[in-house]
Amino acid sequence: MMDALAGRFEQNRPHLRSVAYRILGSLDDADDAVQETWLRLSRQGVDNVDSIDGWLTRVVARICIDMLRTRRSKREEPLEPTIPDFIVSREVGPEATAIQADLFSLAATIVLDALTPSERLAFVLHDMFAVPFEEIAPIVDRTPLAARQLASRARRRVQGTAPAAASFAARRAVVDAFAAAAREGDVAGIVAVLDPEVLLRADRAPALHGIRGAATVASQAAGFSRIVSTMEPVIVNGSPGILSWLPSGEPLSVTGFVVERGRIREMYIVSQPASLRRILAR
Repeated sequence: MMDALAGRFEQNRPHLRSVAYRILGSLDDADDAVQETWLRLSRQGVDNVDSIDGWLTRVVARICIDMLRTRRSKREEPLEPTIPDFIVSREVGPEATAIQADLFSLAATIVLDALTPSERLAFVLHDMFAVPFEEIAPIVDRTPLAARQLASRARRRVQGTAPAAASFAARRAVVDAFAAAAREGDVAGIVAVLDPEVLLRADRAPALHGIRGAATVASQAAGFSRIVSTMEPVIVNGSPGILSWLPSGEPLSVTGFVVERGRIREMYIVSQPASLRRILAR
């Protein structure tokens, strides 16, 4: 019986991890939430459960909202949006790239940090995983109508901040132009593809708390490129990105880009060795 239960859980693991990551924005936290879901399943069993798949989704969602609320109560939530854990994949051909680019966008992932736990959960479960509001309501301790309103508020925030629609290829062309200018140390060329109020945020100083302005960001990018050997195009949370390598063959950084109206509006850089190892190993 337990072997059959474990097998059914493993079938659901990728889905549960995807739900948890979208709600929490952290791969490690998502793995913790999925593991806790298994522990609850193994303790309770499914004798009185009509649909184990739906039950698992609801359980992992409850665990996630508790984790989000704990972050808030411990004041672990940052005052400003932070860099989420990246999901990085290679561009392996037009068809595969198009499928991977359908992932939840980097821009939307960043915006989720500004939502309340209940808004975030209602939006993710309904808009991304088609969970009915009748099932979301008890998780957020609201009526179905109130849960619908939570998702609606979150949707307006996400849609109001997300970049205007553009094809992945068009956004990739902008990022490629940035990379080409950066490799040449062409500050003017970099500025040409940046929004005047571009935001650069990284997990290291001096951009730890964010740097704004095309001239400043271009100067940082030109200086950074001097130590880069290779810039490899990758997909970062469904958006065009760059994986930079040192001459030694070691990865230097992963950069995710938010492109709007033909210019780079936001850049997010992960370069801490431990973070790089974690996201590139997945």
